[in-house]
Amino acid sequence: MKDPAMAYVAAPSGIARTHATKRLAALATPPGALGRLGDLAVWVAACQGQVPPVPVDNVRLVIFAGDHGVAGHGVSAFPPAITGAMVRTFLHGKAGVNALAGAHGVAVRVLDLGVDEDFEDLAPEVRDALTAHKVRRGSGAIHLEDALTLEETRAALAAGAAVAREEIAAGAQLLISGDMGIGNTTPAAALVAAGLGLPASEVVGRGTGIDDAALLHKTAVIDAALARAGARTDDPVETLAALGSADLAASTGFLLAAAQEGRPVLLDGLMSVACALTADRIEPGAAGWYAAGHRSTEPAQSLALAKMGLEPLLDLGLRLGEGSGAVAAVPVVRSAAALLRDVALLSELMP
Repeated sequence: MKDPAMAYVAAPSGIARTHATKRLAALATPPGALGRLGDLAVWVAACQGQVPPVPVDNVRLVIFAGDHGVAGHGVSAFPPAITGAMVRTFLHGKAGVNALAGAHGVAVRVLDLGVDEDFEDLAPEVRDALTAHKVRRGSGAIHLEDALTLEETRAALAAGAAVAREEIAAGAQLLISGDMGIGNTTPAAALVAAGLGLPASEVVGRGTGIDDAALLHKTAVIDAALARAGARTDDPVETLAALGSADLAASTGFLLAAAQEGRPVLLDGLMSVACALTADRIEPGAAGWYAAGHRSTEPAQSLALAKMGLEPLLDLGLRLGEGSGAVAAVPVVRSAAALLRDVALLSELMP
């Protein structure tokens, strides 16, 4: 039973879904021949509220960057300084996700929500755009302290929501949330554990490639964080404050606002999926606006996707992050929409 005091996100158009399903069945293709592309096409049409769907030309990726206190406690294979270095790489268009975005015509924007530096070396206009929504330098080590205050959490949620609405105003037909932050799979896995009521042992993964000893330590860190947060994990905003980070809270706000505004989102790996699960906890129904771009190697991602009823479009063993898996899946979304739009109806071929 729904809680009448809780806000709920309206689902994609049921009328458009019905018409899209009928059109799919009437295409000049054998029944079921399009497989999951057909299902994806129906989802796109329902999100657009029109049949046939229009081309998905304007796709926009926002990368939310931030540092995490746990990165200094042996949970990552890389030092925290890499976060800032990778932000600069995004700005120069030379990261993995930049290459994919260039290949598929996806706009890329990077924002510093909580990187533990001030980017004084950047040109003022570049730095101002990068840090316009910055909440703090670094987030707390979640096994020892809260990641954020409640005020910082709300500020980050509001920042992400504002950015989503900016991208929608700029014409976005499909949004993607990307991530950058050394150590970020630890708070993200903690968010999933809290959201699903699971112990760390069921959600922890190797992130950027930690060894067995580090994996055991990471598991202990997440268990300690969950124990420290206690009953606050019953509330998704309190969960973000205790276990998340500025960048993950902003990504959650971004994904929630996208659903509220009726704009579909293609999810990436663990970070965006953990934030999507949290957004759906804040306002149930948000997950109806999300599709899973790919399956990452992190157990928590698959568990959260299963909870939301989402099946990944790609399964390539990717664990790069950045939004890369979702960007790689953009051609699949475009293909699905094109099939439902451009394939002839069987009735048009019959004499």
